Amino acid sequence: MRPYNPPTDPLLDVVYSDAHLLVLDKPSGLLTVPGRDPAHKDSLALRAQQEYPQALIVHRLDMDTSGLVVMALGTEVHRQLSLLFQNRQVEKSYLARVWGEPEQSEGEVDLPLICDWPNRPRQKVCFESGKPSLTRWQKLDSDGRTSLLQLTPVTGRSHQLRVHMQALGHPILGDPFYAHPEARAAASRLLLHAQELGFEHPVLENEVHFLCNPGEDFLELSRET
Repeated sequence: MRPYNPPTDPLLDVVYSDAHLLVLDKPSGLLTVPGRDPAHKDSLALRAQQEYPQALIVHRLDMDTSGLVVMALGTEVHRQLSLLFQNRQVEKSYLARVWGEPEQSEGEVDLPLICDWPNRPRQKVCFESGKPSLTRWQKLDSDGRTSLLQLTPVTGRSHQLRVHMQALGHPILGDPFYAHPEARAAASRLLLHAQELGFEHPVLENEVHFLCNPGEDFLELSRET
C-alpha cells in the first residue's frame, strides 16, 4: 500500500462558491472522501466541511486525479445535483498526458468495465458482465513520445478513463495501476485532470461553466521528456 501524504498547500482551493454549492480544485494525492483507514481521514470532503459545514459530496475523483469537484450546500441541492450527474446532464472534460501518439486525431473507446475484484481497486474490461462504458477523446498535441488528449466520459465508471486509455494502447503517464513501467516513471503523478464542468444551476436555473487548468508541469512535460 502506498503511503498517504496528501498535499496541504493550499488546504482548500475554492474555484467558485455561492449560497447553494461549491466548486473545488482537488489536488492529485488527496482523497475525495475519507478512507476506511484512520490514516486516510484527510480528504477534500473533510476539509470543505471544516469551512462549509453543510457541504455534501455529489461526485468523486480518484485520489490520483486532480481537478474540479462540485459539492452541494444542503440536502435539497445535493438531491438536485445528484440527479444531474445520474441523468448525464453534466458536461465534463478531462486533460490527460498519455504515452505515445494515437494515429487518429479523435475517436472513442467503447469497452465494458467491471471491478477486478482480486486486485481492487483496479478495474478491467469484461464483455460478459462489465457495465457499458464509453469515452470520447481528441488529440490536442503530441511530441511523438507523449500526447495531450482531451477526454470526454459519456459514462462515469470507476477508473474509466485510465482503463480506456490503457486499452487504446496509450496509458496515462504516472498511472500507478495501469501504465507500463516506462509510462509510469515518465511523471511523478497521474497526469489526469478534470478541467471542465458545466450544468444548469439547481437553484438559480442558469447555465454555469467552470474551467480549471492543470499545472504547467502537466502541459509542458512533453517538451522536457
